[in-house]
Amino acid sequence: MTINQKYINSFVRATEMGAYGASLFLGKDDKNAADQAAVDEMRNQLNKTNMRGRIVIGEGELDEAPMLYMGEKVGNMSGDEFDIAVDPLEGTNFAAKNLPNALSVLAATKKGNLLYAPETYMEKIAIGPNLPKDLVDLDFGIKKNIKILSDAKNLSPDKLTVCILKRPRHDNIVSILNSLKVKINFISDGDVSGVISVAGPNPSSDMYIGTGGGPEGVLAAAALSCLKCQMQTRLVFQNDYEKKKVMNIGIEDLYKKYSIDDMVRDDVIFCATGVTDGDIVSGVKHKDNTYQTETFVLHKESKTNKKIVNIFKK
Repeated sequence: MTINQKYINSFVRATEMGAYGASLFLGKDDKNAADQAAVDEMRNQLNKTNMRGRIVIGEGELDEAPMLYMGEKVGNMSGDEFDIAVDPLEGTNFAAKNLPNALSVLAATKKGNLLYAPETYMEKIAIGPNLPKDLVDLDFGIKKNIKILSDAKNLSPDKLTVCILKRPRHDNIVSILNSLKVKINFISDGDVSGVISVAGPNPSSDMYIGTGGGPEGVLAAAALSCLKCQMQTRLVFQNDYEKKKVMNIGIEDLYKKYSIDDMVRDDVIFCATGVTDGDIVSGVKHKDNTYQTETFVLHKESKTNKKIVNIFKK
């Protein structure tokens, strides 16, 4: 089910407004205020769009409103039906401290084509384009995956770079990577941009690996789907309550390994607008009466892959 290109500008405008809202709180050390401003601006813009939208990846459950919650209906209830994944402010700490790589992110498919993933952790492994299909696997282990990728790229392991969240839970992975002399690109937050680092627009990693947020995994998969990359994920549960939540939304195989095609099943639009300057796009630039945004936008069917710079009056 192809998405009409006319919707690209509408979804870009939603992330532009999310980024603008968050930018009003840059460096104020208040991540909650920045996040809420991004949510409010994005929601307001989505509700102006001629569509019947449903948030399937959001900022929590219904009882956590006024965030953009899973199941919330957006749009003016005319036009096409969409499933939408959002992270109005990815990298809340980055925005609060005015550090690089804060983004406002959205992915949209026609109804029924995005994995309806709850807020659990998710194991992830991702690699870039132009590689043999199904090359890496979460069950292969770090050493085998590095060897396979090294052979496929005809590079020694010390010439590879792996992106990973800097977390104690990844200490064992880091230890193995160090033993193989693999370069490590540590990130402190923001694993959507971390996953995208394997593909572009300026690839800086050969592989992304580690456990991060489930919603962020689906958003990243939307981008990689457009960029012809590979990604495999698996949900990780901390308790029985999380398992019950997953079963309640219809997921029967709790430990299923998901490919990109399992998470994003058809045509998709992906937009990421910079809040602060980063590896993907520049952040919001404020002047006296105007502000400027930069957005990385992808549309799978039309092969759209570009950056859009816009200037708006305040």
